[in-house]
Amino acid sequence: GIPVACEADVYGALSEYLAVCATQLPATLLDINNTVPPDMWAEIKSGRHSYQRTDLFMGFHCGNTPAEFLLNPTLKYQLIMHRLLEGDREPKITRGTLEGRLRPGEVTIFRLQAAASRELKAYIAEGEILDVDPRSFGCLGVLAIKEMGRFYRHVLLEKQFPHHAAVAFRHCGRSLWAGLRLLGLTEIGVPLPAGSLYPSENPFGQS
Repeated sequence: GIPVACEADVYGALSEYLAVCATQLPATLLDINNTVPPDMWAEIKSGRHSYQRTDLFMGFHCGNTPAEFLLNPTLKYQLIMHRLLEGDREPKITRGTLEGRLRPGEVTIFRLQAAASRELKAYIAEGEILDVDPRSFGCLGVLAIKEMGRFYRHVLLEKQFPHHAAVAFRHCGRSLWAGLRLLGLTEIGVPLPAGSLYPSENPFGQS
């Protein structure tokens, strides 16, 4: 398929394309700025998972994920834009989103981005999509990446990456890393295990 990135996100589309090349499978683009609510965390914690709450986040977007990687994909309308543009009227111009829960399994989130200094930077992280009902609309799921909270703080935020991430539905970090190195990138963020500090991380712990 052809990578489709929302909101004129050129580097998002390019990141998706690289994910497609690495996996030979369709990819998608998701927001990664939503945490998991307490009641959902309680359900996850009671299961077989060994994650911390800060390892989890909600991957979401308005309907751009391939049907192959959705459970019960359904053609609907964009709820937020419908409220803004059509009010109480029957959806018309906001129709056309493909919605559904992300299929559980392996996942890699990835982003290639140009810095203000015109240099390229990137991040790569592998994890999984959990078999948990996210209880909302759009294309979405609960994603789990070990030490995601620290990675989000010290790489995604500190390095000023956008909130869009390309999502590959396989573990492909090794291939992406090798490809980025061939392109000459030296700044590639990855999640560090507990006990390994990021350069800006306080060695005396978090408040």
